[in-house]
Amino acid sequence: MDDARPDPFAMAAAEERWAMVRGIVAGGGLTDPAWRAAFEEVPRHLFVPYYYAGGGADRLWCEDPDPVRRAQWLRGAYADGAVATRIRDGELISSCSQPSLMARMLEELDVRDGQRVLEIGAGSGYNAALLSHRLGDDAVTTVDLDPEITESARRHLAAAGYRPAVITGDGTRGWPPRGPYHRIIVTCTLPCVPQAWLDQCVTDARILAPFATGLIALRVSEGEHGRYAEGRFLHTPAYFVPLRGTLPRPVRRPHLGTLPRRVSENQLFRFLLALTGAGLDPREALSLWQRERRPERERFGITVQNGRQWAWLDDPEGPYVWPLPSG
Repeated sequence: MDDARPDPFAMAAAEERWAMVRGIVAGGGLTDPAWRAAFEEVPRHLFVPYYYAGGGADRLWCEDPDPVRRAQWLRGAYADGAVATRIRDGELISSCSQPSLMARMLEELDVRDGQRVLEIGAGSGYNAALLSHRLGDDAVTTVDLDPEITESARRHLAAAGYRPAVITGDGTRGWPPRGPYHRIIVTCTLPCVPQAWLDQCVTDARILAPFATGLIALRVSEGEHGRYAEGRFLHTPAYFVPLRGTLPRPVRRPHLGTLPRRVSENQLFRFLLALTGAGLDPREALSLWQRERRPERERFGITVQNGRQWAWLDDPEGPYVWPLPSG
């Protein structure tokens, strides 16, 4: 599919898209009319002309000669689930995220007219299209390290009628030529927060990013010693592919075989382990988790300040803090 050809799926896709939006609204999402209009009007199927189902074993394609499989592809494009769009050497490197999670993240981004947004991780281009629908092409910059990903995202965006800036580069360094930014949204999991992002933001900017297995919302401020950022996690769980670039590699998680299954499989406990990295062994983490009455994600936060960054429970200066790698 490209921008020179009519869309043979337009009518059927519109029905699937409206059904997708109704489902998100029924789940409490898309309360902002501007974002609802974006999800109603941006054709998601143009961003996933093919994707992988069944754990990557089954490739569904818009031009499959079998009409049953074409219909299956279109339904999957608008289902409320993530779809794998690029697999390399058996490893998932890019996907189009779950629509309801995308809606939640975009609403939490809290954008206003006239603001500039930097997206880290271009993916299929769908998220950049939603941002462009809301703010206009000139306000949106999306960056990805992989030239194959940026080229396909650019092509998908053009097919849908959007032309934000699509940059091939290391997202950990941001993209200063298009700054300063009022908002940064990240579509891959971080091991730490790059200082470069803070330096490219205006004061009071908001950074929303997957971290551990949650979503951190940071506010950028100006302090005595320069830019710093601080914020808490949202209630929402989030699972994304890792950010690729010059940041440190994620810490290897400890073996959980000695813990009871009901604990080791608990999402909130695994979030605590992922957030604290090597700072707590599993038994120490379990003791803290039980002592603090199984804390929800919202009780945790991150601070980036004076060349350091750390995760914390309840209070950034309190007794429970864990250093993070430098960005």
